[in-house]
Amino acid sequence: MRFTLKQLEYFVAAGEAGSIARASERIHVSQPAISTAIAQLEKELNVQLFLRHHAQGLSLTPSGTSLFAEARRVLEQAGDLYAVASASVEEVRGQLRLGCLSTLAPMIVPELTLSFTTAFPAGRIAPVTAHQEHLLAGLRRAEIDVAITYDLQLSEDIAFRPLVALPVHALVGEGHPLARRPSTTLQELASLPCVLLDLPFSREYFLSLFNQEKLSPNVAYRFSQIDVIRTMVANGYGYTLMNAVPRSDRALDGRKLVPIRIEGEHRPMILGLATATALNQTKLLQAFIQHAATCISTGYIPGMARDIVKNL
Repeated sequence: MRFTLKQLEYFVAAGEAGSIARASERIHVSQPAISTAIAQLEKELNVQLFLRHHAQGLSLTPSGTSLFAEARRVLEQAGDLYAVASASVEEVRGQLRLGCLSTLAPMIVPELTLSFTTAFPAGRIAPVTAHQEHLLAGLRRAEIDVAITYDLQLSEDIAFRPLVALPVHALVGEGHPLARRPSTTLQELASLPCVLLDLPFSREYFLSLFNQEKLSPNVAYRFSQIDVIRTMVANGYGYTLMNAVPRSDRALDGRKLVPIRIEGEHRPMILGLATATALNQTKLLQAFIQHAATCISTGYIPGMARDIVKNL
């Protein structure tokens, strides 16, 4: 298709006005531009649209009459596209593609999604769970609108709104020698078997905590699934490190887990909302960001223990 909506617009204007001169006055376009557009349209469609009457204007040919009705319909449909686009920007409605770290999603996404769609019934949430590398790639490719994630490996093309700081904790089973201790140190943990969360950026973060203390952890197991790690730890295979501590203190097999504070000053994970810097934010996205910022705070995080959050 090599004709344009502009050509159709000029054709319809001339057909409605009955002359190029009156069409020119009505749509504020020069007569030569209208005449040229109609001539190009006739050439492209290989049909005569008008009969030209000297000093008496134009009249549609039979073919022109049929095409006139279709052209008006096409222009109306094009106008509807603009209306839909405008509504998606101005109204809190439509589908929001929500990314979330796979380690956080079971705790945060269900409650947050339910509270948002209750507040905004015309909005829908399509959750996507992945590790940090995939979430950032999804934001850059506009496959995800917003991601609940940590401040790891962020670049200038990603905007990040920090919400809460999550300090690192050790997690052990209730039979572990450290289970009855209120706190421990990285020096004490370094020689003990560690069950490491083996995900991009997360593993580097946890290992860097030891590196900064000039320590080498004893990594006995590596898993990318957080529930496998929690169950291994609950069964005495070692400790793990984590920032997000679930409200439930049980692994999937029902065994108990105990979080332990790590002494010293260690970089916390900053939990927040990531978006692509170049993305034009719709009312739906703006509403979700504001809602999430209200629901995730130092006083409360969906699905998480209350006593593990620090002020930013």
